[in-house]
Amino acid sequence: MNAAKPNGIPKDENALLQTALFKHVFPKEAGELLPLLKHETFYKGDYIFREGAADQRMYLLEEGRVKLIRESNDKRVQLLSIHAPGEVLGEIPVFDPAGGPRTASAVAMTNQTQVDWLEHDDLFLWLNKYPRVAVDMLQVLANRMRANNERISDLVFMDVPARLAKTLLNLATRFGEPVEAGLKVPHDLTQEEMAQLVGSSRETVNKALMEFANRGWIAREGRSIIIYQPGMLIRRSRR
Repeated sequence: MNAAKPNGIPKDENALLQTALFKHVFPKEAGELLPLLKHETFYKGDYIFREGAADQRMYLLEEGRVKLIRESNDKRVQLLSIHAPGEVLGEIPVFDPAGGPRTASAVAMTNQTQVDWLEHDDLFLWLNKYPRVAVDMLQVLANRMRANNERISDLVFMDVPARLAKTLLNLATRFGEPVEAGLKVPHDLTQEEMAQLVGSSRETVNKALMEFANRGWIAREGRSIIIYQPGMLIRRSRR
């Protein structure tokens, strides 16, 4: 008999376990985890969790897109990141020994956004039984920290066009769709949200977008970008 392979459960029965966080889980381990999962469907604009909340659930995005935002006291909004299926959400309070509040809000960007979550106690009981899995989890979280550190460095050392070029390339890598003209990136962001993601004003980002378009690197099509010359964006993102 062949040895059991990690995550050997049919894919249509455990979409969650195809994610980076649980892809090395063995069937027996997964069988103990699956009954603990909670599932919910959200619609565009729904809050999955809110900044300041005290719960300690760990969320995983199964289908759709979610944005993480922070809001100031005067209602200004900062868009921190966009998340795609297979990614972890809201992990900070889960692993905070003090059980601190949530540092951001998660908002569904698409209808029929499918989210699964685990309660803190259920997750840790399971990890205590299978500590090897915690190593995989740490690797995923370390990659998230690396990306956050890189974003902070970009805000300090890169000008707005370079940050915009890098943002467009990142969105293209995650959401891009090949079309005859080039690579279509359906970002579903308003002009204000795009500016928040880049970390600048709407006017400055629009000026940079117009410059890219005038050079023939991209074209704007509603809430999508068509990238004609990704190489030029790569070069601009390195300045």
